[in-house]
Amino acid sequence: VRGSHTQTMGADVLEAPPAQEPGCQTMADKAQDPVEHPSPPRSQDEDGANAEEDMGMCGMFGDDVKQLPQEDDEGSCEYKLKLIHPSPERFTHLVTQLHFRLREGQGECLYEIGVQDDGTVCGLTESELEASLATLSRMAEEANADTFEVRRRKGCDDPSRQAAEVLVRARLMDSGMLDLRVAVAGNVDSGKSTLIGVMTTGHTDNGRGQARSQVFKHRHELENGRTSSISQEILGFNATGQVVNSASAHSARSLEWHEITARASKIVTFIDLAGHEKYLKTTVFGLTGHLPDYVMVVVGANMGVTRMTKEHLGIALALKLPCFVVVTKIDICPENILEQTMKQLSKILKSPAAKKFPTLIQNDSDVIDCSKQLQTSERIVPIFQCSNVTGNGLDLVRKFLNLLPARAQWEAQAAEPTEFYVDETFFVTGVGTVAAGTMMAGSCRPNQTLLLGPDGNGKFVPVTIKTIQAKRTNVESVSAGQSASFGLKKIKRASIRKGMVMVDPSLEPQATWEFEAEILVLQVTMISFFNSLG
Repeated sequence: VRGSHTQTMGADVLEAPPAQEPGCQTMADKAQDPVEHPSPPRSQDEDGANAEEDMGMCGMFGDDVKQLPQEDDEGSCEYKLKLIHPSPERFTHLVTQLHFRLREGQGECLYEIGVQDDGTVCGLTESELEASLATLSRMAEEANADTFEVRRRKGCDDPSRQAAEVLVRARLMDSGMLDLRVAVAGNVDSGKSTLIGVMTTGHTDNGRGQARSQVFKHRHELENGRTSSISQEILGFNATGQVVNSASAHSARSLEWHEITARASKIVTFIDLAGHEKYLKTTVFGLTGHLPDYVMVVVGANMGVTRMTKEHLGIALALKLPCFVVVTKIDICPENILEQTMKQLSKILKSPAAKKFPTLIQNDSDVIDCSKQLQTSERIVPIFQCSNVTGNGLDLVRKFLNLLPARAQWEAQAAEPTEFYVDETFFVTGVGTVAAGTMMAGSCRPNQTLLLGPDGNGKFVPVTIKTIQAKRTNVESVSAGQSASFGLKKIKRASIRKGMVMVDPSLEPQATWEFEAEILVLQVTMISFFNSLG
């Protein structure tokens, strides 16, 4: 069991009758009509909090908004009215502030230029804005980072004045690689593996499974076209948001993992999960043991929201993992079936069991607004429509992944003694026994000695780390929050199994034969309620 806390869900909410909700609204629709449609009765405090949050989300949608939420002293978003020719002392303070925002965003942050601390979009003249952007570029250079202008807004009083939104991303050599983990869930045959293959190779599918063949690990998966194990693929972005998975813009060759990590400042790791019901335990393990930041729920437009889709969505909600939805196969789906699928999605996401805010993504502005909202609220659920064959809608998904902020904070755990969870073991000729898993705390280097266990007798034995790989690349160290593979000295594969741990000897670990746990059975609570919605 991973994690030391339990999550419960009130039965009073689940027993409420389902609401009759329309289909997903666009950003523009929500901005014009921020009032939600009638929903089942809730407490006044809950209704007030949700209504206030929904109004806040509606107010940020679109390029022409005049008022943003008030600046937060914490987090990865900074408001600056002007940055024009600061004094040396002021410039030093600004760089220090930028370092703080980069740490808060784990290597990336957003700057709103021409915006007051209270969120008023005042805007600047062209010359003032260019001077401010030049100062921000100097600040980023001092902090070993790069800037990328995301968009511009018009000022609230004078349309000739503009405000700029700028992404600042730390360079790889300074901060290490920003790794964003996205678990890919959904019903069997919804196109999960195909979507991952198309995203990571940059080439559309031929409609007969060519893209998914790049993702499958086993022969039987290639033969039946269904994922039965957990596999990973990576998508790399450089400091300016460009995908680096291909050798060049006109090259058909996809880069190896070590080449991608050498070029990328941000890595999106796709965790491909099984969709078939008989592999549900494997899917649950992927959603828990692999510690995803987000869950991408893939829905086949022509299939609708099936029972297993509801299962996966319910598990993600129970684990309090933020989700976004990608509706695939829109090229072969009749318009009326697509509309029915979207209404069904909206009905489930807005239900009392989920209490989400579904939003259809239609343009770049929607992508930017939703990626920012996910930093402050996990109620919003972006919904994308795309085709893996024609490529329609895939650019919006890529831009969203580029801007999507990391959620997990590992600084505190990195300072603790080493703790590594073993997820998989295998034998490599010339290397020996290899243990793959996740660093939960501390850091590790080659030739470091840890305690491995517990074995069948509850004992822990010393083991020496021979080599370390992260993202299939040899590295000199790994720290908390990273996935890694350890080559072990003089350890037989039969003596190590999934579920064991490797910890620092200072922890003096002891095996436990019994423990107490509080269990939430999803099948008779949330999932049953979702199924009742049809």
